[in-house]
Formats: sequence, structure tokens, C-alpha cells
Amino acid sequence: MVGLSGGVDSAVTAWLLKQQGYEVIGIFMKNWEDDDDSEFCSSNVDFVDACAVADVIGIEIEHVNFAAEYKDRVFADFVREYQAGRTPNPDILCNAEIKFKAFLDHALRLGAEKIATGHYARVRFNAATQKHELLKGLDPSKDQSYFLHRLNQSQLSKTLFPVGELLKTEVRRIAAEIGLPNAKKKDSTGICFIGERPFREFLNRYIAKEPGPIKDNKGCTIGQHVGLSFYTLGQRQGLGIGGLKTKGAQKGGGEHTPWFVARKDMEKNTLWVVQGHDHPWLLSQTLSAQDASWVSGSAPSAGSLASKTRYRQLDAPCTLDAETSELFRLSFADPQWAVTPGQSAVLYDGELCLGGGVISG
Repeated sequence: MVGLSGGVDSAVTAWLLKQQGYEVIGIFMKNWEDDDDSEFCSSNVDFVDACAVADVIGIEIEHVNFAAEYKDRVFADFVREYQAGRTPNPDILCNAEIKFKAFLDHALRLGAEKIATGHYARVRFNAATQKHELLKGLDPSKDQSYFLHRLNQSQLSKTLFPVGELLKTEVRRIAAEIGLPNAKKKDSTGICFIGERPFREFLNRYIAKEPGPIKDNKGCTIGQHVGLSFYTLGQRQGLGIGGLKTKGAQKGGGEHTPWFVARKDMEKNTLWVVQGHDHPWLLSQTLSAQDASWVSGSAPSAGSLASKTRYRQLDAPCTLDAETSELFRLSFADPQWAVTPGQSAVLYDGELCLGGGVISG
């Protein structure tokens, strides 16, 4: 069973598996129902596209509603984290709880042997360790292993990622060649249930505003924030203090140097900002993470590895110190920029994704 999203990656996934001799059934997952008829939510359009793809490929498609599971397992955690002043990554939780749990359970109940999605990642069985391994996708610009790092042995044993072996350009070429109606469809961006809407406007519905002071690193109040939940570390847009100059700004600071969110004091409801991308407050040599999840089922040995503290960054050399199976610390050779509580620190050994945890500090 292939998760058909209406996008080109899952469409080519279904076609490739059919070419390999699998009996393929498409599943369209509806994970969000609030304001589904709004201009920002495209699930109805996506379902029409998924049906058109299924028709061209010659497979059945089923519409499944996981909105209740999503709200309970993913969205509730998303709101809790923002209320606590952290910046969660709901797409990681969605993969672990919905696409590779609710969907996998549904598929197995219907008699499927495997599920497949259009993620750019790979699964390999290591005969020496008798473990399934999660590898980066071969297209470095599209690799999505970061979002899949919480998958476990049971989930990986039942999962296929066909497009993980291809470059995105090749996926587009195949889609055009076989006449898929969505061959040129734009890739979806942003959090699945928010779509392209203004983020702060969306969050307003679920989190109360508590305005407070914005202070610079000298302790001067230079503005007012609308509520700490609406800001994230490293943010430079939407602060309402652009062009403001403070006395004694650090070297490189000044009237035209941008401001960045550097700290959030929940206790005093204060937002701290600094001028300059490379201000010391924005750089971290170490981090702590909790709620760790390891692909192999156990934490890797302490030592030299590499890590991403946000998607789309290059792997950063680091040293792992695993305190327990669920808590670990990382020390970096080079300071990392805007390490953000709530985001995930994901560990790699070359192309192997080992797992990771939620940054706590």
C-alpha cells in the first residue's frame, strides 16, 4: 500500500513498485479537518490529483481519515510545545505516529505486506547485525532521513522508499515520460496541516497572546512582542524593530544590521534579541537532547559522529555523550547557529541515520 499524497514523488513510487511486480493499492490520508474548505488547505485538490494518478497507473485508491489520530497524537503535542515556548517539528511526529503507525496498522489489517511512501530515504537490511538501517536518500538536496529518524525496526521492516534511490530530476523525468497528470506539480512546503497560510495567524486560534518586552543584550527595552510562543530562535522577520539602533552596538552592529531572536525568558515573558547573524548569543558549542529514539533500538556508542540540528543544514561533526538511552549531549567542533529547543538533533554516521532526540537546551 502506497501513501498517495497527490504529489509527484508518491505517484512515481506507486508506478515503480508496480513495474517491480508488486500488487499496489493507493491510500490517500486525510489528516486535518479543521477549516478544510479554506484557501490554505488543499486536501480536496490533492485527493483529485491522487485519483488521477491512480487512474493513469491503473491501481485502486482508498480514502482514509486519520484526522482524529492526528489531532490526538500530533497536533496536541504541537500546541503544548508552542505554549511552553519551544519550536516543535510536527512533521517528525506525523511520520512516527501517523504515516508509519496509523497508516501502517491500517495497511497490515487489510493484508498488505509492505507500505511505501515518496520520501527521499533508503532502507537496508544489514545481515551482519540483523538490523534494518535507515540511510540518506541519494539526492543530497532532497534527503528526508531527518524527518524519519524516529522510525523503529518494526516500522522499517515493513517500509519501502523507492524514490530514495533516485535524484529528484529523475523522478520528474519519469513522471513526464509516463504521462502522470501531476508531473510538474509544485512540491508542498510547510507544515502539513497549516499549508501556505500565515503561521502567526494560524497559531492565534490555539494560543493566547501575552505581550511583553523585547530587550537587547544590554538589557534595554526596545520594543514589545505579541507573545513568546510566536517567535523562534534565529528569527529575524516580524520583530517590529527593524532599523532600530542601540548605543554601543557590538562591532558590526548598527542601524542596518538585522536583529535576531536569541533567547526567550518564559518566566519573565521577555524576548531577547541581538544584532548580527554571528552574535555569541546565537552560537552553541554543546546541546542537550531528550526523548531520544534510536533506529537500531539502542543508543550508539559515545564518540565522533555528525549531527543536524535543523533540516537542510550540512552534517556538523560532533561528539556524542549518551547519558541514558533517552538523554544525550552533543559537543561540536564548530559552534552551531540558533540551536532551538523543541527541534530535533539527528545523528549520522556517514550515510547512516542513527536516530536522534528533541533539543532541550
